[in-house]
Amino acid sequence: MMQERFLDYLRYEKRFSPHTLTAYESDMGQFVDFLLKTYEMSNAGEIHHTHVRAWMVDLMEKGNVPRSINRKLSCLKSFFKYLRKQGEITTNPMLKVIPPKTGKRLPVFVPEKAMSLLFDRVDFGAGHAGLRNRLVMEVLYCTGIRKSELVGLRTVDVDFTTNNIKVYGKGGKERLVPIARHLAELIQRYIELRLSVFPGNDVVNLILSDKGKPMTDSYVYNLVKRYLSIVTTVEKRSPHVLRHSFATHLSNSGADLNAIKELLGHSSLASTQVYTHNSIEKLKKVYQQAHPKAEKTTEP
Repeated sequence: MMQERFLDYLRYEKRFSPHTLTAYESDMGQFVDFLLKTYEMSNAGEIHHTHVRAWMVDLMEKGNVPRSINRKLSCLKSFFKYLRKQGEITTNPMLKVIPPKTGKRLPVFVPEKAMSLLFDRVDFGAGHAGLRNRLVMEVLYCTGIRKSELVGLRTVDVDFTTNNIKVYGKGGKERLVPIARHLAELIQRYIELRLSVFPGNDVVNLILSDKGKPMTDSYVYNLVKRYLSIVTTVEKRSPHVLRHSFATHLSNSGADLNAIKELLGHSSLASTQVYTHNSIEKLKKVYQQAHPKAEKTTEP
């Protein structure tokens, strides 16, 4: 079927991540089921923009939020773009589909003081597990790489001559991310320790589990949540929050937005601009406190 060929295209040619593929497969399945049950339709060439709009209404009535619906529509845009490329359809029904508006969601981040407290005061423990746990937190916060990028990081991807790491991002895109000297030294210490703890281990991944195996996404997620829970009360305490923290702290310190974009591996500057929100709020506070014409709050 066309949807299976489309997913294979995303998997082998576009090299989408397993997580994204799972989401797209689910979205496609929901859309196909809707067409079959509502219109008894299975031919992609018969799909009209009104069918997509009807699916949007159905999703809204079932309680799906606009952000979730937009993600599903993004899947359909890729699908119909693929069909046009393959010559299966002549017109793209998505061109007449207007997505629902979503409110701007600001990224959750951990304050700088809390991150300093984590690395200066928290005891990560001794041995391989202790050094490994600290390294996971340091790499995520000091480089801003994604959880999947950390899991896939190999020992050979670290260049101690230039203090860079080679990161393979979404779609297999490769980028170089600089690392501070202290992080390079920490990685070197960890490599030496893992060689003594797991002699003869031929796993290429840089960071290993307690059993000397590659770490899983869930392993990293639980580890990060445990340590962030010690120093912060922010609602979300995930690896992606460390990525948000990395970018927000850079922005607050005046880093160029284009530089942050390259470090994060964003394809569009629009994705990076959300990190200026905190800097703007900081400027507002300075203005309120310093400008003679600003409306100042008075202490009771």
